Amino acid sequence: MRSPQPFSGKMKFISILVILVSLDSLVLSDIQGDALFDMKLKLNATANQLKDWNPDQVNPCTWYSVLCDPNNNVIQVTLSSMGFTGVLSPRIGELTYLNVLSLPGNNITGGIPEQFGNLSSLTSLDLESNQLSGEIPSSLGKLTKLQILILSGNNLSGNIPDSFSNLAGLNDIRLADNDLTGQIPNHLFQVARYNFTGNSLICGTSFQNPCESTISNQGESNHSKIGLVFGTIGGIIGLLIIGVLLILYKGKKKVYRPEVFVDVAGEDDRRIAFGQLKRFAWRELQIATDSFSEKNILGQGGFGKVYKGVLADNTKIAVKRLTDYDSPGGESAFLREVEMISVAVHRNLLRLIGFCTTPSERLLVYPFMQNLSVAYRLRDFKPGEPVKTSVTTQVRGTMGHIAPEYLSTGKSSERTDVFGYGITLLELVTGQRAIDFSRLEEEDDVLLLDHVKKLEREKRLDVIVDCNLSKNYNAQELEMMIQVALLCTQASPEDRPTMSEVVRMLEGEGLAERWEEWQQVEVARREEYERMQRRFDWGEDSIYNQDAIELSGGR
Repeated sequence: MRSPQPFSGKMKFISILVILVSLDSLVLSDIQGDALFDMKLKLNATANQLKDWNPDQVNPCTWYSVLCDPNNNVIQVTLSSMGFTGVLSPRIGELTYLNVLSLPGNNITGGIPEQFGNLSSLTSLDLESNQLSGEIPSSLGKLTKLQILILSGNNLSGNIPDSFSNLAGLNDIRLADNDLTGQIPNHLFQVARYNFTGNSLICGTSFQNPCESTISNQGESNHSKIGLVFGTIGGIIGLLIIGVLLILYKGKKKVYRPEVFVDVAGEDDRRIAFGQLKRFAWRELQIATDSFSEKNILGQGGFGKVYKGVLADNTKIAVKRLTDYDSPGGESAFLREVEMISVAVHRNLLRLIGFCTTPSERLLVYPFMQNLSVAYRLRDFKPGEPVKTSVTTQVRGTMGHIAPEYLSTGKSSERTDVFGYGITLLELVTGQRAIDFSRLEEEDDVLLLDHVKKLEREKRLDVIVDCNLSKNYNAQELEMMIQVALLCTQASPEDRPTMSEVVRMLEGEGLAERWEEWQQVEVARREEYERMQRRFDWGEDSIYNQDAIELSGGR
């Protein structure tokens, strides 16, 4: 068999580009989840602590006390007074997007890992009131964005690292009640709030600089007095407001008619709540979409339109407004979409941010996909051809991209994404959707994968090439790409190649051998299927189409 040549031109470029994007997403999400799970293990978390920190759940953004940005990067971990007795994991240093790490009030022992110096985005580190020992690592001096450093109430020893002079953005440093000795870098006395008391450091009444900034004492005293005054006034005002609201509520309840729905700015229906999703006020989304202006329409689905919007913090969103939710199927569609998408946590799923409900409105809020969907970018449309939508509110692609084991078990792996990548390749080659019921009209398979397999057996792959290519393609490259796609979409996850193997096959390495194995397995599978089919057909004949038999006479 002639050895295949590597891909060339646009197909190779796009294929490898998609792989690189997929790999980048996979690696980042895996690193974050693995690092956090290692943190849980090292902290000796009990069976009842951090129960949802599950290594099988690839996206840690729904885990307890973990906060992520819109790109699913972990930016905050806050676990105070949890009673942890273990040590700090060095793998925490792999969370390069982390802004806040807060673990005060535990019984954590051991030292502060040097790897914490890799947390280049960190702005706040709070490890107060633990049992940490050893020296403060000098690598913390590399945290140039650090603003708050609280290490008070531990057993830390040695000197304060000279590298702390590099922390120009620091405005709060508390190292009190440790066993620290020696000089304090002069820069730290310029910090707005500092506390070095309870150590053997060179500061205090016998030295030039005090061990504690004035803001720590006087400021807190004044603030407490002011807070007491305002707290008293606030309490009185609060009671008055509650009284007024109770009166208004009773009056409203008397005249409320369930069958009459009138939109009120910011009104929402509190009877509906879903997990930890953010509940938006209707007025907030109205402002974000410029009163649901027609110019902000991104697309239209079966139960409403999708609008582009910008929140007050400049976050771009896509708002699906189910204007006919009260029609048959509309309300159930809303409940189904919220339920399915809010619990489906996966790195390749578009995350549901929140929702809004009023007596006559149902709205879903998603991140805005600035570069549209992968499928949209892969598909070159002819001039004048209609674009169905430019925003996706379910799986990035269609349900046809999801591997069978993920649908049946809910568990995903890298091989799950390999399956989705294979379907994407088939869409790229054919210009068709992964699921298309219009193929039934020609008695073809609804699933693109089955349709391609059938044509591959019949050696008629040329009939499914995207017509937009206008026959301007390399036939051998086409065949190779389909072979790679079919290898990626095998039913058994163990039989699929890894993404690194896919890259090599696209370069022309090892494809022939893998394809020959696939053909043998596919032939055997097909023969077994046909044998079972014949057995089934025979069974029907044996029951319903029995020939008449002449019985012998009595004996």
